[in-house]
Amino acid sequence: MPSSIKTYEFVDRSNDQMTFDIKKTEGMYEANKGKLDEPHRHHFYTILFIKKAKGKHIIDFTTYDLENHQVFFISPGQIHQVIEEHKSYGWVITFSRQFLTENNIDYHFIEDINLFTDYGKSPPLPLNSEQVDILNMYCDQIYSTLRSHTKFKYHALGALLKLFLISCNNICDLDQKNTQQIHAGSTILKDYKTLVENHFSEWHLVHQYAEALHVTPDHLNRTVKSLIGRTAKEYLQSRITIAAKRMLFFSDHTTKEIAYALGFSEPSNFSNFFKKCTGISPSQFKK
Repeated sequence: MPSSIKTYEFVDRSNDQMTFDIKKTEGMYEANKGKLDEPHRHHFYTILFIKKAKGKHIIDFTTYDLENHQVFFISPGQIHQVIEEHKSYGWVITFSRQFLTENNIDYHFIEDINLFTDYGKSPPLPLNSEQVDILNMYCDQIYSTLRSHTKFKYHALGALLKLFLISCNNICDLDQKNTQQIHAGSTILKDYKTLVENHFSEWHLVHQYAEALHVTPDHLNRTVKSLIGRTAKEYLQSRITIAAKRMLFFSDHTTKEIAYALGFSEPSNFSNFFKKCTGISPSQFKK
């Protein structure tokens, strides 16, 4: 479905060959002359590391306070908008899937660190002063390395990015679980997410995914919840709901057209589903 949402295809708009970049938020604010950010999405990963700021950050229609000592992780395809009340200080790191591949960073690593949430809630990671200093040190190194002519520059950038992300993962207050259980669960979660991405507009029931994964629906729900804090059903509903919100907000398609595009047999079924998940009807959301 076509939409009017602004989409950035490349890490650097002036150089479509770049697969990695880092900028200072204060420099971006000055370059844009403080102009309000428009809702948009990227075809790459974005990390917004905030040292000092005040405002709002809207990610897939959920609003978060933009304030000191935070890190936001935005996945490819997510719609977001940064609304600054004044100049922010921090860093924006962007990288593509191609960058991960070229620098031997397994895509599963991004999944395993569990920082980039594709759909639903994407709250910031809060930091203390010591953690800000550590992450800022990595950003300084990344910034100077990117602008250098050192040998194996991109290998170094890949290593520094992994260190940054591992540090963020360690900051997360995650329950300590048996390593083998985590590994087995992660495999199911990855396969489930892939299936959802490929079939969410056809399969609306968890048992359809469970059958494809050769597990019971209860086991799938428990496994997914243990790793991401939401059941398989909640994750699936979130994926369908976000797709619906994007179409309602950014396209001129009718509710009926959107209902059929998302695999609902009747527009009334879609309206009931949407209202149950969001608390408002599709037409109310569109207004």
